[in-house]
Amino acid sequence: MQWGVDPLLGERFVQGLAESFRVVYFDYESYLFSNPYPEGLTAERAARDMLEIADAAEVGRFSYYGYSWLALVGLQVAIRTDRMESLVMGGFPPLDGPYAEMLEVTRRTHELARQNWLRPGASVPPPESPPSMEEHDWDSAPVTVDPQVALQFRTLYESLADFDDRRVQDKLGMPRLVFAGERDMIAYGERFGGVTVDIAGPIERHRRSMEQAGWRVELLRGADMDHVKAMQPDAALPLIKPWLEKALAPR
Repeated sequence: MQWGVDPLLGERFVQGLAESFRVVYFDYESYLFSNPYPEGLTAERAARDMLEIADAAEVGRFSYYGYSWLALVGLQVAIRTDRMESLVMGGFPPLDGPYAEMLEVTRRTHELARQNWLRPGASVPPPESPPSMEEHDWDSAPVTVDPQVALQFRTLYESLADFDDRRVQDKLGMPRLVFAGERDMIAYGERFGGVTVDIAGPIERHRRSMEQAGWRVELLRGADMDHVKAMQPDAALPLIKPWLEKALAPR
């Protein structure tokens, strides 16, 4: 998973959870930057990867936490297995998710990456230092990501073009938590289709429906509580850890 600005924050997050749980953690995003599946990263493939990781760690039943697009992947895993004990989705709503908007953004990103690659003298950054897929200044930042890397994320959202998150709620019997920062919304300029990827809005609007479907719903408050801020350990760990302890307590 992508930890944000300071990688030590991710280490602290894992250490906090490890006080109460066995934690299997892995940097799937960096793996995909180094080993892209250009036309193969479908929702089905991503879910299968997660289950294969659980198998490799010799984990039978497990809880899953993912943030942003990795939260989306967690939902795809949950509807394909009976091994999930609990699900935590951060920074992506389980109802009315911005699939169409993200498809437009990733299509434009792929096109811009291809154009940059075709420029004379253009080069792709090394895979060991991938650019973030969550840049704040998308309108002015150059798109230097490898086109093959960009294509796989386009492929992911194309595979979800007809996905209806409302129709899968009855497949989710495990305890589940969704959270986001109340300022989690990114408005993209014309380079990226002029779309707005709104994360907090659907969670606020559909809170009642989510709770009726069995979700614990939390919006983290604060004027600066955006997509990156809400994923940091200081914001997320005090919410996730006690919720997991309660959700997984013996009955």
